[in-house]
Amino acid sequence: MQIIPMTAAHRDAVLEIYAAGIAEGAATFETEVPTWEQFDAGRAPDHRFVAVDDDGTVLGWVAVSPVSPRSAYAGVVEHSVYVAPAARRLGVGRALLDAIVASSEAAGIWTIQSGTFPENTGSRALHRSAGFREVGIRERIGRLRGVWRDVVLLERRSPIID
Repeated sequence: MQIIPMTAAHRDAVLEIYAAGIAEGAATFETEVPTWEQFDAGRAPDHRFVAVDDDGTVLGWVAVSPVSPRSAYAGVVEHSVYVAPAARRLGVGRALLDAIVASSEAAGIWTIQSGTFPENTGSRALHRSAGFREVGIRERIGRLRGVWRDVVLLERRSPIID
């Protein structure tokens, strides 16, 4: 497996993996897959990667978005990480998180945050293994298909950026 920068050439595979996560209903509030243009516009171009196998098949992806345009939050991003169902529990998610941590720290980003549904124990364990901590639970923060949902707020504060 290799971790490489995500490009438009990966669009179909990235959106297919995202669609699988949406369909499962345990990873996001989104209910429809965005167009590539929407996906691309919402994510920082220097901080998005795909994991590919030896044949070039995309196994998963990770990307960040700024949390705010305010200068005080310039070093805070929110990330998403998705792994193809057939590639789960093979170290893909951890490799992607390691890549986004290295990329963001090199750019002076001091905090990476994300949210996950409380029952997504796999994601929670993955994030803890990569140095994220659970900050707390944001209760009834949004609705998914008409049902209020809680979200566990996760964050990783860089130990090397003052």
